[in-house]
Amino acid sequence: MKKEKPKKPYCSVWSNICWAAKKQIKYAPTAFFMQFTRVPVNVWLSWAEIYLPSLVVSEVVGEKGTAHAAFSVGILMLTIFCANILKTAITFLLDAKEMPYRSQIIYELNRKSISCFYQTYEKKEMRDLYGRAQEATELWNGVQPTRDMLRHTWGFIQSIICYILFGTVISFVSPWLLVLLTFAPMVNWFCVKAYHNWEYAHRKIWLDLFHKRAHIQEKTMNFSVAKDIRIYSMTSWLSEMYQELSDEATKWNRKKIRRDYASRLADLVIILIRDGAAYAVLISMTLEGKITIDQFVLYFAAISSFAAWIGNILNQWNYIRATSLKLCDLREYLEHFDKDGTGEASPDDFLGSAPEIIFDHVSFRYDGAEHDTLHDICLTIHQGEKLALVGLNGAGKTTLVKLLCGLYKPTSGEIRINGTSSEKFFRKDYYKLFSPVFQTINAAFFSLAEIVSGKEESQTDLKRAELCIRRAGLGKKLDSLSDGVHTKLDKQVNENGIELSGGELQKLMLARALYKDAPVLILDEPTAALDPIAESAIYKEYQEMTKGKSSLFISHRLASTRFCNRILYLENGQIAEEGTHDSLIASGGEYAKLYELQSCWYQE
Repeated sequence: MKKEKPKKPYCSVWSNICWAAKKQIKYAPTAFFMQFTRVPVNVWLSWAEIYLPSLVVSEVVGEKGTAHAAFSVGILMLTIFCANILKTAITFLLDAKEMPYRSQIIYELNRKSISCFYQTYEKKEMRDLYGRAQEATELWNGVQPTRDMLRHTWGFIQSIICYILFGTVISFVSPWLLVLLTFAPMVNWFCVKAYHNWEYAHRKIWLDLFHKRAHIQEKTMNFSVAKDIRIYSMTSWLSEMYQELSDEATKWNRKKIRRDYASRLADLVIILIRDGAAYAVLISMTLEGKITIDQFVLYFAAISSFAAWIGNILNQWNYIRATSLKLCDLREYLEHFDKDGTGEASPDDFLGSAPEIIFDHVSFRYDGAEHDTLHDICLTIHQGEKLALVGLNGAGKTTLVKLLCGLYKPTSGEIRINGTSSEKFFRKDYYKLFSPVFQTINAAFFSLAEIVSGKEESQTDLKRAELCIRRAGLGKKLDSLSDGVHTKLDKQVNENGIELSGGELQKLMLARALYKDAPVLILDEPTAALDPIAESAIYKEYQEMTKGKSSLFISHRLASTRFCNRILYLENGQIAEEGTHDSLIASGGEYAKLYELQSCWYQE
């Protein structure tokens, strides 16, 4: 099998440094200025700390007297003291000043996730990319890539300045010594670089293991599945699966540790060779009388510091490269291009009345699938028509709804609203045309009014929200709540929060659709979690709900489609039958057979 060529990083190191700098200047300019200021302060401290011992020795062996020595040393120590106070203040304040920068990057990440084209966001590779992008914003073992990119960059600049400063001093001892001290650590640099490249190439493996293990752990802690785990004896199975993933993660972690350890062994050998040669030269020159005692102290300290700065340059560069690879995932996700509509169509021209919707030879195939989920659909939903969509699981009903709502784009064909192609709308404008109630229900920890309006209470028409909640069948529930529409959900988040049943949540989602009041109402199994009485009430209200709208009703319960003007029976991704309930029963086709199977359970 041909070995896959490693993927080239999304951005260069220099590009990521500039990106991080622009973002920090935009969101936290004070933090950027503080890091800039810290560089000359640290360089001065590094120089002063190696010069101080030499100055003390020079004053002791000199003949300028105690007063001169006290004054010279005292001035230098006072300067060091003041510089340390400034350095400490910057260090303590920097985290707080950087917070807006980190928060805004996380905001950009979350905003991208909720605004990304749904069909794109649904893909596994996009979700995996999101997971890696999220890692770049998280603090883990003291590492936070979005923050550390600039910190390491400023540290690298500081190390370069100190290298030049101390290198100049060492060159007076021996230019060859400067060459040895400079190039010897390159061996270690290449070893560390190889380790980081290996780690980057295998990052998907660790991410998959982490996600799978975290998913199992989340399920074991999720109260909603606690009954199933116990009754169906899944405890051992889940425990064994978690253990297998943990063992696999441990195996890969050992590989990481071994490679990291091997990359650092070279550093020990280099230190022995480099420092041993440097100190041998320095001692020899002192014994031969070529340098004085105070010069020996200065050069000795300079060589020690120089070796450290060489290491810092290499380490900082390796940290910059490793951090840059993390930022590549973040930027690739944030900058992922989503093709939008042209914006030629304005939603205001379509919101006033029920539209006509045409599916013109529409087909759709999921990525990687061998066959179309929907094939050559030709369909017209007339203005104000109540259309029912039925069929067995996998027939393509929900896929058709997602296409209609603009969550998917047709693989081929076109969808038109009042003769205007859906491609001529911006997505955010196109969404305004639809009020869907999807089969899968999710509610957050907001108040009932906020969930219904999709906005903060200050921006919500509370009277309208309450009216919609009552129309959806939650009037009695609302009357039982002391806080009414202000009642918040989720007991785990809100002290006085409540939990709604599946049927109540379904009604709340219906209330949200009524509040939006879009010209097209879509109900995807809206009564699946309701009892027969509540279901009957929804059907009676359906005529009023859809007044002046075009509507699409999806249900597995064929008896519930009687109130619709027309019924489509989907099979294998195509419209197999079409007509009213009575005409389809009379034709004796698949719809009639399915209806007979369902109705027989209600007959004696």
